[in-house]
Amino acid sequence: MRKAALHNLGCKVNSYETEAMTQLLKKAGYEIVSFQDQADVYIINTCSVTNMADRKSRQMLHKAKKQNPNAVVVATGCYVQTATEKVAQDLSIDLVVGNNRKKDIVEILNEYYAEKEAGEQVKEEYVIDINHTDEYEDLEISTVTEHTRAHLKIQDGCNNFCSYCIIPYARGRIRSRTMESIKAELERLSASGFKEIVLTGINLSCYDDNGKKLIDVIEMADNVNGIERIRLGSLDPEVVTEDFVERLGKVKKICPHFHFSLQSGCDKTLKAMNRHYTSDEYYEKCQLIRKHIDNPAFTTDVIVGFPGETEEDYISSREFVKKVKFAELHVFKYSKRDGTVAAKMPNQIDEKIKTLRSEDLIKTGEELTKEFRQAKIGQDTTVLFEEKILLDNKEYWVGHTVDYIKIAVPEKENLEGQIRKVNVKDFLTNEIMLATM
Repeated sequence: MRKAALHNLGCKVNSYETEAMTQLLKKAGYEIVSFQDQADVYIINTCSVTNMADRKSRQMLHKAKKQNPNAVVVATGCYVQTATEKVAQDLSIDLVVGNNRKKDIVEILNEYYAEKEAGEQVKEEYVIDINHTDEYEDLEISTVTEHTRAHLKIQDGCNNFCSYCIIPYARGRIRSRTMESIKAELERLSASGFKEIVLTGINLSCYDDNGKKLIDVIEMADNVNGIERIRLGSLDPEVVTEDFVERLGKVKKICPHFHFSLQSGCDKTLKAMNRHYTSDEYYEKCQLIRKHIDNPAFTTDVIVGFPGETEEDYISSREFVKKVKFAELHVFKYSKRDGTVAAKMPNQIDEKIKTLRSEDLIKTGEELTKEFRQAKIGQDTTVLFEEKILLDNKEYWVGHTVDYIKIAVPEKENLEGQIRKVNVKDFLTNEIMLATM
């Protein structure tokens, strides 16, 4: 029995694909071990979203070869697609498996071992031209490492070509999973005991299976027995129409928690980013969701220090963030990504200025998060409990509400995987709220 170790870098889509490869290898008879252990095969599912992500991907590949020089080191994922020459020259890599070929991981390894036994030592590369395929890679899972919540990938690729982003070149054009395949996986996950599923994709909002859209997937999931919560990975403003939100408001199991892509609240910066909406249009979409769904929690990503962003532009973005009243902000300093339009733009911002703006916006985000959570004190809500923790020598069961607030209850009973009604009392820490059952 050969031993395989897998390491994931990057997004939730990558995590899903790593889990799917793990299950394929298990089914083929591989023993799955920790990445820190000695293994016969190391598979690194790489990320390429930033130059730093590329560097981390290389570091993990080199670490694997150093741990066991005789092991087969497999590089897969987005770094493979965007840095083909560097990957070809990297002596620590034995096998190169691009996006859309991860489903073939067992067959690729079998072929490699057969060639090695025959005395052939050539580095094999299994990389398709990702920018000229319309095939959706139909990976699937039946269980995940996390015991209560399962991510379900339904879409791949992106057509947006934001000026700062390399992902369309790494993931290719938009491709969607069939409704039938999604339904089958929903039923498998439900049978495995998962109560919450998170629909995810590279550009989830663009899901399209022969005219069936994202809202059709959501409504289908709403009718799967055993699934009690449906959470969306990320939404773009383009998908939020009156029809979409009206139908969404009728979905019984939808979590009123929306990661709603923004990137900047300044129209000039949005245009430079090649984002296809204005701040006013974005705000109108937020209000449309609020019209049909009670007290939704909006979270978002915001980039500071984009090329050409003046102090006035930054302040405009910050004030817009306050206007929307986000429940949580994820703040990123603009990071130059080789191969993108933004990397060649004039007026690149000094790192010290980026840091000051980042720290300021993070503080704004913390204030908004506290305000959002403060309003929950005294209210009844439901929590899907995930794990037991020890805090100040006291045991608590912790989990998340439908709007993704982390809740702790001082309870001895085993609550893992259960959805229970609680009353929110106060802040236990900055990150966790205290409740009682």
